[in-house]
Amino acid sequence: MTFEYAPAPESRSIVDIADAYGLFIDGQFVDPADGRTFPTVNPATEEILSTVAEAGQQDVDRAVRAARRAYEQVWGPMSGRDRGKYLYRIARLLQERSRELAVLETLDNGKPIREARDVDLPLVAAHFFYHAGWADKLEHAGFGPAPRPLGVAAQVIPWNFPLLMLAWKVAPALACGNTVVLKPAETTPLTALAFADICRQADLPPGIVNILTGAGDTGRMLVEHPDVDKVAFTGSTAVGQQIMRGLAGTSKRLSLELGGKAANIVFDDAPVDEAVEGIVNGIFFNQGHVCCAGSRLLLQESVADEVLTSLQRRLSTLRLGDPLDKNTDIGAINSAAQLERIHELADSGDAEGATRWTAPCPLPDRGYWFPPTVFTGVTQAHRIAREEIFGPVLSVLTFRTPDEAVEKANNTPYGLSAGIWTEKGSRILWMAQRMRAGVVWANTFNRFDPTSPFGGYKESGFGREGGIQGLGPYLDSDVVDHEATVRIGFGVTEVAR
Repeated sequence: MTFEYAPAPESRSIVDIADAYGLFIDGQFVDPADGRTFPTVNPATEEILSTVAEAGQQDVDRAVRAARRAYEQVWGPMSGRDRGKYLYRIARLLQERSRELAVLETLDNGKPIREARDVDLPLVAAHFFYHAGWADKLEHAGFGPAPRPLGVAAQVIPWNFPLLMLAWKVAPALACGNTVVLKPAETTPLTALAFADICRQADLPPGIVNILTGAGDTGRMLVEHPDVDKVAFTGSTAVGQQIMRGLAGTSKRLSLELGGKAANIVFDDAPVDEAVEGIVNGIFFNQGHVCCAGSRLLLQESVADEVLTSLQRRLSTLRLGDPLDKNTDIGAINSAAQLERIHELADSGDAEGATRWTAPCPLPDRGYWFPPTVFTGVTQAHRIAREEIFGPVLSVLTFRTPDEAVEKANNTPYGLSAGIWTEKGSRILWMAQRMRAGVVWANTFNRFDPTSPFGGYKESGFGREGGIQGLGPYLDSDVVDHEATVRIGFGVTEVAR
């Protein structure tokens, strides 16, 4: 018997979206110097939600000057105890406005409201609470007796978790005494602009947080600005490489969290139903728009057929549709450009001989949609096994022995995350020691906590966000944090270890 779910839409009326937004500089919303704007679109309906200012060079200069002045005159000299009070206040306001922010995130991003409400917003507040607690305890964090802030931090964040990525970067920067100029992704600027309003509501002094909306050129002008001390970027590997080239020869600190092609490894003794839920969460959470998504499923040969049968049965129950409906499991792809990229790579799987299976999800007539898709018969030579798709597409490979699983899992230019499913604790430890990944989950996937560091190896970037390790990239001290940051100077890149 099939049970149909009645629609359970979240109210859109809780959010008041302005017709147009300016840039947030020195505590005020201002118009861009050259008057340029761009639309932000609801990916589920293709409706234009608002018009947003596009920052140019004059705007970047103005924002960095405001951040420098606030750092030298207000935030830098302020005691950690007082800085912590502001962060606590911001955290409480985020909690109070969490329903509004979740709806806004869903409208602008396309993710299901359940994920925005139950995952993103609680973690956003948790990061500010956690880092507020560190603000007056930095001398006890292992960075020497008198760690110092760096100054002005330029931060560029992606569109997959707009408000959460903002929290990952802004909270530690402020806790350590730095000021911030942040550029959100051009397709998802609205929650960052709402955060600007929260900063004003919290009476945060002007200039400590500045938000510049715009596209790639705005981000380039910001990270290359000569008066920026620290650059933090989350996004594609290609853009991360461009940033490294642009900063070569400067003394700016840099941390990068880039792409991934994570292996989710299921052994023959793993509980199948539990593993299937982990597989679904690993790749279809947030439509696969997750840098650490488990997009490569490695199944031990003896259980491959059983796991695939159970997985297909589970995927047939997923509900794709209106992201504001609380019953929705799979929302909209964030943009037309990303949808085209997913189609291109999925088509390459067909062309290279893999077998496609698509969940029976009817697609809405408008918006950007792609159904949950599984490819079997995949080899390590396939593009879908090598390149980051950043969509709801799973590539399935098989293995016979733990050594083969390690070899296949590590056969990637990325190294952000991995998952291991087995009942044997000794096998978990044996595998985890051999995985070249910044995060290894055991019998779970996509679990995050502000107290735990997150980051990658190889083309997945360097530096850590979260935990004590995430404070290091925003501090200047006599103690070098382990793999916390990279200083680029004199034309040489040195990884701090």
